[in-house]
Amino acid sequence: MSNATADFVIDDPFATIGFALKLAQQALRANMDGALQQIGLTTPQYAVLTFLNVEPGASNAALARRAFVTPQTMQGIVVTLERAGFISRTPHPEHGRVQTTELTSKGRQALLSASGIISGTEARLREAAAPLNPDEVSALLQRLAQALR
Repeated sequence: MSNATADFVIDDPFATIGFALKLAQQALRANMDGALQQIGLTTPQYAVLTFLNVEPGASNAALARRAFVTPQTMQGIVVTLERAGFISRTPHPEHGRVQTTELTSKGRQALLSASGIISGTEARLREAAAPLNPDEVSALLQRLAQALR
């Protein structure tokens, strides 16, 4: 720990970067959950559909990491999505106990609808970030996350 860090005193905990990040994260999650509710999805379910679109066959563990939930929670999400017909799971060809998960055509349609809804949220974020470049804002937030890992 450097001296600058050791000597840092938080006078107003509500004026910290951490508090502002948590406030933004909570607002984002509430906005996304409310918007996705129109089509019967949650934010973690949307995250799963989005990730499977990019990486078909992902394991439950990988999906859990991408959706920021525990593997146990992911199991429930996957079961719900499978029952809704949005995903299909098949045994991994080489690892018998591992299931690979892929989007169905119904899942791709749900993702298309959800992405249209979420694009409104992204537009609001970009507008609020102006005049800053959205790519630079994203890069900054990713650096902050990396600094804490």
